Amino acid sequence: MQIDNPKAMTVEELRGERDKLVAQGKKLAFTNGCFDILHRGPVTYLTFARNQGDALAVGLNTDASVRANKGDDRPINSEQDRAFVVGPLRAVDFVVFWGDKEPRDIISKILPQMLVKGSEWAHYVSGCEVVEANGGRVVVADMVEGRSTTNTIQRILQAHAKDEKA
Repeated sequence: MQIDNPKAMTVEELRGERDKLVAQGKKLAFTNGCFDILHRGPVTYLTFARNQGDALAVGLNTDASVRANKGDDRPINSEQDRAFVVGPLRAVDFVVFWGDKEPRDIISKILPQMLVKGSEWAHYVSGCEVVEANGGRVVVADMVEGRSTTNTIQRILQAHAKDEKA
């Protein structure tokens, strides 16, 4: 059974939502990532990102772009499943897929007023020049110490290995 995700939309639809927000004097915040396995780290991050604007759009990496960036073992969950889990979060207003090497192109099409990235990307925030050239701001979020998806996957693998030995 296919269940629609009302927050998932095309780039064009998201740009329309952004334009509506601007007409109301509101700001759209944008962040992007894999959001492969949700836990305290990404949920804290998404909540922070949402608090930077009046609405939050999440650019969700396609499965192909996750594999290109993180290797053939990722993503753990498909893009549709990841959108289905991320979309209902209170912090998330819109979800859009993107699959380029970096999100600069999608950011230039959407033109959010706030661009939020985690501190692990502070050295290079793709799309920052587009946002800043259009009067927006870039905000770097502190990450939750010890709460990365990679660490979570490692703990699961270690626990599973112990179960197999028992």
